[in-house]
Amino acid sequence: MNISSAIFDRSAPDLASCPDESLPEFAFIGRSNVGKSSLLNLLAGQRGLARVSPTPGFTKLINIFTMNKTWRLVDLPGFGFAQVARADRTLFNQAVNDYLLHRPNLCCVFALLDSGLPPQELDLNFVEWLVRNAVPFVLVFTKTDRGTPEAVAANIAAFTASIAGWFELLPEIFQCSSTTGQGRSELLAVIGATLAAGPAAAEPLPPAALLPPEIEPPFSLRVRAGNVLEKNPRARKRFKGARPW
Repeated sequence: MNISSAIFDRSAPDLASCPDESLPEFAFIGRSNVGKSSLLNLLAGQRGLARVSPTPGFTKLINIFTMNKTWRLVDLPGFGFAQVARADRTLFNQAVNDYLLHRPNLCCVFALLDSGLPPQELDLNFVEWLVRNAVPFVLVFTKTDRGTPEAVAANIAAFTASIAGWFELLPEIFQCSSTTGQGRSELLAVIGATLAAGPAAAEPLPPAALLPPEIEPPFSLRVRAGNVLEKNPRARKRFKGARPW
């Protein structure tokens, strides 16, 4: 896939402030300082599209970019940041919760993980939350240039081993580096294949999960053990009318 244009659309404080649902969207999210903004700039081919800050948790709004005038990249606030007031942190998490659960044109979530770290509780909890709420996603291990190939492989293996029991088939896994450019073509290929699939891509299948659904959908990043339901009470809002993609 070639990126011919990348235009900032808006920063939305909540789901209601997001643009209309006429274009398919691909959302990126991860713990603070995982390299999300740098990765978005790499994908777009524009160094300054998403603002990169040395301060963890800098992204506090839902930032939306229109790509090739036909689809959108969505930069979601990172979770786990500490330099925000507790009340604001709750608001940001609710905004992300609403977006992930109720955005009908969301095609896929790219869940970013730091390849230089062993499995982190926040990351594991977030992936489990995605699974329980049937949100389609792939895993992207970032900063692969900062560690040895052996260390990166060991951390990825440890993470996949931690989540393997949740799936019949593991989600797709990618490695990337905004410094070397590794992974750019693979991630764009995921987006391109989804767009090429046509209207069916608007209702993507999540990874085949073995976990029971969550009782409540709040984006608290706290997963309760032992909650087993026969039917998921969450019903994702569906887009009504013809889709342009």
